Amino acid sequence: QVQLVESGGGLVQAGGSLRLSCAASGRVFNINTMRWYRQAPGKQRELVAAITSGGITNYADSVKGRFTISRDNVKNTVFLQMTSLKPEDTAVYYCNAAVPYNNYWGQGTQVTVSS
Repeated sequence: QVQLVESGGGLVQAGGSLRLSCAASGRVFNINTMRWYRQAPGKQRELVAAITSGGITNYADSVKGRFTISRDNVKNTVFLQMTSLKPEDTAVYYCNAAVPYNNYWGQGTQVTVSS
């Protein structure tokens, strides 16, 4: 089992920045890719960014150049630095950890961007 706890969400004005954190605990030794997803009201959950254990990253087109995903493999934590935030970034952000044959999710953290 892997437990994920997100933090760092909040209310920010458009153009502002936030940094989300996701701390993993439990059987962390076989975590491979970690991802951030988001879900806005009335919309499907969408992939925002991903990072492999080796540090390879990819991003949704909507956040490229504004968001940066990183991870600290010693502290088993993944981060999402969000800059130039827009109202359309408003959503609940979820952390996801992929292990062989399973996926784990955090409880989510709310990000609200006011115009």
